[in-house]
Amino acid sequence: MKIPAIRRGRRLLTAVAAVSAAVMALGALPATAMPADQVNPIDKMIYENDHPMGSQIAKHEGTPMTLVHPDDISIQAAVYGIDVSGWQGNVDWAAQWNAGKRFAYVKATENTNYTNPYFAQQYNGSYNVGMIRGAYHFAIPSANMQTAIDQANYFVNHGGGWSRDGKTLPGALDMEYNPYGSTCYDLAPGTMVKWILNFSNTYHSRTGRWPVIYTSTSWWSQCTGNGGDFTSTNPLWVARYASTVGTLPYAWGFYTFWQYSSSPIDQDVFNGAQDRLVALANG
Repeated sequence: MKIPAIRRGRRLLTAVAAVSAAVMALGALPATAMPADQVNPIDKMIYENDHPMGSQIAKHEGTPMTLVHPDDISIQAAVYGIDVSGWQGNVDWAAQWNAGKRFAYVKATENTNYTNPYFAQQYNGSYNVGMIRGAYHFAIPSANMQTAIDQANYFVNHGGGWSRDGKTLPGALDMEYNPYGSTCYDLAPGTMVKWILNFSNTYHSRTGRWPVIYTSTSWWSQCTGNGGDFTSTNPLWVARYASTVGTLPYAWGFYTFWQYSSSPIDQDVFNGAQDRLVALANG
């Protein structure tokens, strides 16, 4: 994903100033970047290991050249929010609140070997200004079903838990294109569905909540073969960087969240009024 400077955060902008935003694709450190021994270790860890929500969807499906505003006539009420990861560093939450954002999702973990070093500032900071917030996990599926269980536990153990306080959203499972190789992680559709189900069941057994599933319609169709129906348990968070939400992933009749833009930071809308958002938080 082409990550604008504002999304990378001031720390990363300083650390890798020699790298233009146009080459900030998530992957190996570009040859034009500063030498590893001159980059702040935290920034280097983020740069090499943190794949923000939607980064691979934007990379494969594209983003509009202009700022997108949601235009969905089916929305009777809406609450606006953002999602963040280590790329944003310390977020100015007061500014986000003043901009009208009322909820936030914060990246907690990826696979079983990465935790967001800015998680506490982002998760607690959003809460402290009055936002309802939740955590998300960037999934790295595999044919080994134990990895689904391990990743769900890792997520819960590193910030992805839930409490009935009216301010904590259920954790979100980020399912998108493989940043390391083949689109569907070399998994057959049935195996992918089983992996997602095992993660979801493990998260539910640990927290009492079903995780929100974040994905795009295109990825879901390709990688699950439209063979899994999660509509009775898992709220949908759909990614589509356009003014309309478009066709939803298989079987879901409505979306709970819509990530409609990645500029200047990931922009999201909740499909309902504030009291419904609180109800989702309360379970």
